[in-house]
Amino acid sequence: MEETVKAKSPDVQALKQNEKKWTPTLMKAGWSAIPNIIIEKQRALGLDALDVNILLHLIQYWWTEDNVPRPAVGTIAEALNVTPRTIQKRITGMQKIGLITRDERRHSKFGSQTNLYRFDGLIAACTPHALEKIAAAKKKAEDEKDRVKRKKPKLVVNNDAPGS
Repeated sequence: MEETVKAKSPDVQALKQNEKKWTPTLMKAGWSAIPNIIIEKQRALGLDALDVNILLHLIQYWWTEDNVPRPAVGTIAEALNVTPRTIQKRITGMQKIGLITRDERRHSKFGSQTNLYRFDGLIAACTPHALEKIAAAKKKAEDEKDRVKRKKPKLVVNNDAPGS
């Protein structure tokens, strides 16, 4: 009987690599994907460390495109050891510069559900930085390829020469 070996999907391979780095225990407890450009360009985006930390907390609840995060402000505040009011102010600040959208879900004068958070503005703001980084990496790879070509010795064999 012929046995077929299935190649692991890139997602499975990436998970296994992350388990090697972080251990299976930590990975099983939960993980989030965040584009590096957000961390690298936080200053250019108008964010400080607390803002990025808030974004990390919001993003950890965002697992699919259509299921936007909705954590309670108090949950984020407790995790960051700040007041809920601090979180509200920072989210409002990120809203004002267009990085996040907050959809309030008020049901009555006295009650509401947690807000919904969307990141379309953050994605749009990061895209030019990402394109710039991709172009720079491509140019660097092309330059390296050209450098290797220039340094590679060319062997010339003349089979018509006497004595060959």
